[in-house]
Amino acid sequence: MRHWPDKDEALLSEFLDQIGYATKNTGAYRFILRHFQRFAGKRKRPLDERTLRSWLKSCAAESKSLSYLVDRARFVKRFLDWLVERDIVKSNPITALRERYECQSTKAIVRALLDPQPANALEALRPAPIYASHLGPIIRGHVERMRTLGYRYRHADWFIRFDRFLGQRPGAENEPYAVLAREYVAAAASPAGKLHHLRVTRVVAKALQRSGLAVAEPATDRLLMQEVARKRIRPYIYSVAEIEKLLETARCHDSSAAPLRAATVHCMIAVAYCAGLRLSEIAGLRLKDVDLREKTIDVCETKFFKSRCLPLSASAIGVVRDYMIFRADAGAATDPEAALFCHSRGGYGRVRVGQLLRTIIRVAGVNTHTGRGGPRIHDLRHTFVVHRMTQWYQQGINPQTRLAHLATYLGHRDIHSTLVYLTITQELLQQANQRFRVAEADVLQVIKGKI
Repeated sequence: MRHWPDKDEALLSEFLDQIGYATKNTGAYRFILRHFQRFAGKRKRPLDERTLRSWLKSCAAESKSLSYLVDRARFVKRFLDWLVERDIVKSNPITALRERYECQSTKAIVRALLDPQPANALEALRPAPIYASHLGPIIRGHVERMRTLGYRYRHADWFIRFDRFLGQRPGAENEPYAVLAREYVAAAASPAGKLHHLRVTRVVAKALQRSGLAVAEPATDRLLMQEVARKRIRPYIYSVAEIEKLLETARCHDSSAAPLRAATVHCMIAVAYCAGLRLSEIAGLRLKDVDLREKTIDVCETKFFKSRCLPLSASAIGVVRDYMIFRADAGAATDPEAALFCHSRGGYGRVRVGQLLRTIIRVAGVNTHTGRGGPRIHDLRHTFVVHRMTQWYQQGINPQTRLAHLATYLGHRDIHSTLVYLTITQELLQQANQRFRVAEADVLQVIKGKI
C-alpha cells in the first residue's frame, strides 16, 4: 500500500501529471504541494483540522492576502481529494469541514480556521434549519406539492431564504403577512432582487390561501418591473464575421495537456449557434443523441420537461461528424451513454462548458468588458433566432407563419417566449421594410384596380 507523505514526492508528481500541470507552471504548483507535504510530514499527528489550521497560519505569516491563502487551500484540497480517491489517506480535512458545517465555500472555511476562535467561526457557517419558521410547514408543503405535480422545482432555495428570513425576524409570528412581505422585499439590495422577493411572497401567499388562511396577496409593482426591464442586459447579436471569428479561435485553442479541447470547443460553438441550444443542453448531449444518418440531434428532458429532435444543416452536422471521428481516434469513450463533449476524465459539466465558451469569446476579442458586460454565451441563442428570421425574409417567407415552428425548435412553451428573442437589428429591420414595400405595392395596385 502506498503511503503519504512520501520522501521522493512520487505521488505529488503523479498528481501534477494526471491533471495536466506537469509542464505548465510546474514550479508554482509543485511549490505549493511540496510546502504542504513537508509541513504535514513534520507533524507528529494524523492529517486533521489542527494540522490544516497550523499550515494556514504558517502561510499567513508569509502573506496576509486572503486570496493567496484561499488559492493555496483550494489546490491542496484538490490534491488531498485525489489521495482519498486512491485510499492513500483516510480523509481530506477541508472536505470534511465543508460537509460537517454544510458550507460549500473553501474561502469561508479558510477564513474561519484563521479566526482567533475557530470553533465559533466554523459553527457560524452552519446554515439555519430549513423550514423552521412559523410558516415553514406551509412553505415546505408548497414545494412538495409542486414536485408531486411533476415539476422539478430546483429553485426551492428561493423559498428557503424567505423561510430563514422569517425565522430570524423577531416576533414574525405576531406580525401580519403583509408587513413581513414588505420587509422581505425591502431587504433586497437591487431592483431585480426586490422583484424576485416580491414574486416569492406572492407564491407563498397563494399557498397560505390554499391552507385556509385569509391572507392578501401582495400587489405587483409595475414601476419596479419597469425599472428592472430598463436595467436588464440587452442581448448582443453576433455578426456572421464574429461567429466565424469564434469558430476560428476555438479551432486554435489547443492544449498539450488536453488534446481534445480545441475540437470540443469548436463543436460546442457550432452546435450552440446552429441549433440555438441552451448551455445546459450543450453539456447534456450524449453520443446516442446524435444521428448522423438523419442529420439530427435529440435534446432530452430539458427546461419545461421538453424533449425535441432537431434537424441540423449539412455544414453543422459535418462539424459534429468530424468531431466524433476525432474524439474516437483520441480514445474517448464510445458508450452511447457517454457525454458527447468530453475530456480525458469524462464529460464536461455545465459550469465548465460555460467557462470554456466565455474564454473563447474573450480570446476572440468579441467581449473586452469585465463583469457582466458585453456579449454572453446565451446571446448565441438570440443570434440564432435573429439570423433565422433574417434568412426567412431574404427567402421571401413570412416569418409570422413560422413562429410556432421556431418556438418548438427552441423548446419554448409557446411563441410568447420566442418573441423575447426577437431583438431588432438594422439588417432585420431593412428586410422587414423591404417586405412591407412589396406588400404595400400589391395593395395599392388592388385599390387602383377597384377605383
